Amino acid sequence: MKTKVLPVFILYLFFLAEIFLPAARAGESGPDVGQWISEQFAEKKVPPFSFVYGGRSSDLFITRWDYRRETVESADPAREESVVTYSDRETGLAVRCFLTRFRDFPAVEWVLKFQNRSDRNTPLLEKAAVLRHSFTGRQSGPFLLHRARGSNAERSDFQPIDTELKVGDSVYMTPSGGRSSDTTAFPFFNLELPGQQGVVAAVGWSGKWYAEIQRPEESALSVKAGMEKMQLVLYPREEIRTPRIALLFWEGADRMTGHNRFRQFILAHHTRKIGGKMAELPFAAGLGYGGPAPCNEYSCLTESYAVALVDRFRRFRVVPEVFWIDAGWYTGCGNWWEHVGNWTVNRENFPNGLKPVADAIHRAGAKFILWFEPERVRKGTLIEQQHPEWLLGVPGSPDLLFDLGNRDALAWLTGTISDTLAREGVDYYRQDFNFDPWRYWERKDTAQRIGMAEIRHIEGLYEYWDALLARFPNLVIDNCASGGRRIDLETVSRSSPLWRTDYQYGEPNGYQCHTYGLHFYLPLHGTGNFTFSPYHFRSSLGSALVVAWDVNSREMSQAAMQKYIADFKRLRPYFYEDYYPLTPVRGNTGNGVWLACQFHRPKESDGIILAFRREESQEDTLPVRLRGLVESAVYEMHYEDYGLTVRNTGRELMEGIRLSIPQRPASLLAHYRQVESRP
Repeated sequence: MKTKVLPVFILYLFFLAEIFLPAARAGESGPDVGQWISEQFAEKKVPPFSFVYGGRSSDLFITRWDYRRETVESADPAREESVVTYSDRETGLAVRCFLTRFRDFPAVEWVLKFQNRSDRNTPLLEKAAVLRHSFTGRQSGPFLLHRARGSNAERSDFQPIDTELKVGDSVYMTPSGGRSSDTTAFPFFNLELPGQQGVVAAVGWSGKWYAEIQRPEESALSVKAGMEKMQLVLYPREEIRTPRIALLFWEGADRMTGHNRFRQFILAHHTRKIGGKMAELPFAAGLGYGGPAPCNEYSCLTESYAVALVDRFRRFRVVPEVFWIDAGWYTGCGNWWEHVGNWTVNRENFPNGLKPVADAIHRAGAKFILWFEPERVRKGTLIEQQHPEWLLGVPGSPDLLFDLGNRDALAWLTGTISDTLAREGVDYYRQDFNFDPWRYWERKDTAQRIGMAEIRHIEGLYEYWDALLARFPNLVIDNCASGGRRIDLETVSRSSPLWRTDYQYGEPNGYQCHTYGLHFYLPLHGTGNFTFSPYHFRSSLGSALVVAWDVNSREMSQAAMQKYIADFKRLRPYFYEDYYPLTPVRGNTGNGVWLACQFHRPKESDGIILAFRREESQEDTLPVRLRGLVESAVYEMHYEDYGLTVRNTGRELMEGIRLSIPQRPASLLAHYRQVESRP
């Protein structure tokens, strides 16, 4: 075959693509998303969303509404943004769809805003499905739904769930309450379609979302997703927003192609950037956790002790990247949960405020993270005394919900917390949320305004976080909600869960399960380490780590602490890259099994293997097949626990090797790198 000479202008286009667009990885192609958008959001075409308006489905009338599409300038060359507006002249309702196409990923996302442009109330608006679309396979075969549990402080938090849908089957997902990843559902899922293709979907809504996946016929899956409870009229000139939907299309030999492409999409487009660079998650250490009864959390911490403890870390040359003060630093503590709502510094413990502690932390070369729980207010605290009109209650509960949908309350909170962060020298803002807001929203809603309390609260949450990030360009937000119960596309865009679950503190087997499950979708999250051993430490590894080390204990050595810190920093970059589970999805929560996973860096042609043999496992070896390697290449595998280095071809590693751990419980850490490339 003769080689054809490309015209100069085509070569020039290839040159531009190499400069401005990331190189596609093998097997990570996808459909023409631009064409998909043009087809789905075309004039006179029913779009991939729906709602019921005045008792009628939008499918029956939206093609007759006024249509307009406008291009929006984007500061990001990888984003192509537009607004598609559907307007009803008769009632004044306008539906604006804010669309983003990503040039560097086969991905699209959108959010809807409903606006009443008239001077009278709209007809009833309900059952808004922000996503409603059918996905078809290229050929006959199984349709698979890959999803995960939410968080409920259990070993099974974020546990993967794989379901094959037969014709007529339906799966309905929604969190158990008003936090987006609470217990029963997780707002990220992967639809694997026959023909080596699929779609990863994400919902951005930090309240009670839903998704329903059905297989109505042999050749398709239909998907609906949105906010679960919405039945309301819009007042004159009133506007509301909906959940955000993201779709990433993938093609490849197996579904991990889609998961890994989605992980990189999250890093590129839904991860906090500081100075144009991704904000790396930290190695953090707590200051003064606990103490003798009746101390709890950080209620007995004092200025002098905190400053002295920072100095101890510095003297032992084990300074973390972030020092952590959690609940209990504020007026009234005591039992820390009885005083949320007193956002003033406890002057008995900190007579000069927290700034002297922050100054000591900064002198040591670290940053300072401080805990808040602004959405929960305990009865009798300062906010309840001064502004009861800002609070929502339910019968029988001592906890009140701070109403972020109240504009005066939102302005006060934004100013108060912002001023506190500035005055006290805080670098990381930690926001917790330890109760379910759903009952409070339901109680506030009235007839024909169902869902409005939730909408306004969630809108207020995003506005509040965005205001903090605008005022403090270097701020990092840690998202906690009794652990990881409010993780979704919108929260990960502004924050990361440094403490992903409130499951039994330090229990290693559960931590392994959480790492295994959550990494299918998200690369950025962390957990705690309490026990000083390789098995416990490796069970806690991730892109972030929070240690509760007693640096004054004789059971710990400086050298060991220094090694663990160095190991974390050495291994942290791998957790941002491609992820492959090496043990089965099902049955990995028991104490009688192995659990293993691989993190692979395609550009560096290297990776790590983490394997755990639990205390009741009867097998001292585990067969695994590595992924993502070049078959013809030669890799050097170094088993760090045994000081053993061997060489294998990529084909040999992918066809299968056996990992050996003679003791139990025990772990294995291996690092591999490509050392030779063969034709």
